[in-house]
Amino acid sequence: MTPAPNPSPHLPDLSDRSDRPDLPGILPAVPDAELLRLDHQVCFSLHAASRAFGGFYRQALKGVGLTYSQYLVMLVLWEDGPRSVKAIGERLHLDSGTLSPLLKRLEAAGLVRRERSREDERSVLVELTGEGVRLRERALSVPRGVLTATGLSVEEVLGLQEVLGRLTAALGEAADAH
Repeated sequence: MTPAPNPSPHLPDLSDRSDRPDLPGILPAVPDAELLRLDHQVCFSLHAASRAFGGFYRQALKGVGLTYSQYLVMLVLWEDGPRSVKAIGERLHLDSGTLSPLLKRLEAAGLVRRERSREDERSVLVELTGEGVRLRERALSVPRGVLTATGLSVEEVLGLQEVLGRLTAALGEAADAH
């Protein structure tokens, strides 16, 4: 298999690190002037991709009547069924201050119902209404539209999701260590 070309000609090709087995996963010395180039920042690439996804989803979700954040909440409920606000927040990496107004808007739209747990008064359970269940049918076209819009194959998307999952976990661990 032929190695992929170096995507950034300003940085050394790091695909072969056999000369530095003591540095697995760590960049070898790179000139400072190259480190701070915007086009070398993984965070900027992710930011730009996130903005592009946001713009695409804004258009794709118009017909469904949801914002992207509301769509994520609905995905959790369609997949998992009734959940506590805390469980939804954990799954989406959102705090209750962000999630509560979102749920309030979904409830006002008649898509979800919130009620205090009978077992634990501190916990609020969220479940789909009939309208929320029916909305799933209208949303089925969104994931296929996203896949088509990316121009990536299913295998590439799955590989990207796997890499992003590892990246999220590693950065979460690094943040927790500080």
